[in-house]
Amino acid sequence: MRGVFISLEGGEGAGKSTLLAGLRDHLVGQGIDLVQTREPGGTPLGEALRAILLDPTMRGMSAESELLMMFASRAQLVRECIAPALAAGRWVLCDRFADASYAYQGGGRGQPMERIAALEAWACAGIAPDLTLLLDLPVADGRARAAGRGAADRIEGEADAFFERVRKAYRARAMAEPVRFRVLDASGTPEQVLAEAIAAVTPLLERDR
Repeated sequence: MRGVFISLEGGEGAGKSTLLAGLRDHLVGQGIDLVQTREPGGTPLGEALRAILLDPTMRGMSAESELLMMFASRAQLVRECIAPALAAGRWVLCDRFADASYAYQGGGRGQPMERIAALEAWACAGIAPDLTLLLDLPVADGRARAAGRGAADRIEGEADAFFERVRKAYRARAMAEPVRFRVLDASGTPEQVLAEAIAAVTPLLERDR
C-alpha cells in the first residue's frame, strides 16, 4: 500500500516548525512509520542548494535561477526520499513542497504559473501531497514573529508587498483545491493549531488502518 504524503505550507513566521514537531510526535505516537523532510533541502544536493538559495549575499539571483534551483532540489528530494518512502508504505511529512513555488516564485516573483506547472509535472514525477496544511496568518503578524529569530535570510529579507503576494497565491491555491488543502488559522495558540492539524490528518489515519 502506498504511504501518505502530508505537506505543510505557510508564510514567514506562521509557525510551521512548531506544528511540524507537534504533528510528528502525534503521528509517531499513533504508530506511524514517518519520514520528516524539508524544502528546499532534505538531501545532500538539496541542502547545498538551500544554502545558496537562502544566502543573503546572493541578492543578484534572478527569479528564473531561483525557480530552477527550487525544482532541482525538489526533483532530487522526490527521487531520493519521498517516492521511495511512499513506495515502502511509509508516511512523509514535508516542510513545503510544490505549492511553495506557486506562492513564492509565482505570486512573489511573478514567474508564470504555467511555467511552474510544467516544471512540477517534470520534476515531481506525479508525486503530490495527499493533504496540505496551510498555516494562514496576516503578513504583519508573521513578520513580527520572524523578527525575533535572528538575521533574515535572502527570502526573509523581502519587503512586505512580496509576502502579501505570497499569501494571496497560497490562498488561491487552497481555494482551487479544497479537498487537498486544509487552511489553519495560524493566529491561534500552538496547541489550537496542532489540534486543528490533528483533526485534519485523522481521516488519513483511519484510512490507513
